[in-house]
Amino acid sequence: MNKTELLNKLAADADERLVLARVLDKLDLTRNRGIPAHTFFLSLAERTAAERLIAASGRPRHRFWGGYEEAERTVCAFLPDWLEAEDWRAGPDCPLRALRLSVPAGAGLTHRDFLGSILGLGITREKVGDLLVGEGACQVIVLEEAEKVLLTQLDQVGRQRVRAVPMALDELVPPVRQVKAIRDTVATLRLDAVASSGFSLARSKMADAISSGKVALNGRECVKPDRTVAEGDVITCRGLGKCVLKEVSGPSKKGRTMIVIERYV
Repeated sequence: MNKTELLNKLAADADERLVLARVLDKLDLTRNRGIPAHTFFLSLAERTAAERLIAASGRPRHRFWGGYEEAERTVCAFLPDWLEAEDWRAGPDCPLRALRLSVPAGAGLTHRDFLGSILGLGITREKVGDLLVGEGACQVIVLEEAEKVLLTQLDQVGRQRVRAVPMALDELVPPVRQVKAIRDTVATLRLDAVASSGFSLARSKMADAISSGKVALNGRECVKPDRTVAEGDVITCRGLGKCVLKEVSGPSKKGRTMIVIERYV
């Protein structure tokens, strides 16, 4: 299968095709020249699509990395045989940089405020990873080409003065994620059934939420209640939050599939 055929088969739409084409270019660079190569920051939906592409390409050596474990936005690094993932992360080929944006305590600035100010400098979204907003500061992960712009030009967020200073990736302090483990059984691994368990909502109401476009599966809107989900899938519902299907086992004595869901609270 040539490149065009592969992209036509895997891409859901024109935008996703463009993303996959760029990912494939980086994969080919590593394969053909034996050097590490990395993508831009990928959203969850883009990462899911990239994973399909990687699987269809023979699963070449790669690593998704966003600066810390469980980062939502990640780059995909393709690694030659001579380079281990840990050495790539700690070495000069890793393109990720971290900054701390300090603001006055009680400023009340949100993720949207910080992101809007960063993009207002002409930095594109694909060069910006996660923003970890806390009291008095926001930790920002960016590609190296965006670091200098933030250090030299970002001095205000909203109406608040801000000071940007570089920090090491291993100094990042991710927020503590509060999760609730839910153990349940379902008759089928349909999206409406699993999401109903995860969000403690009647299955008929969850099916309506899915059909009305309020639910995303792995970062992409899904309007099909009967869509099959798998272990590791991330489900978000507008107004209800996010949950992850962590384990699938069974069947139970009654022939139902046993599942473990982690819901973010």
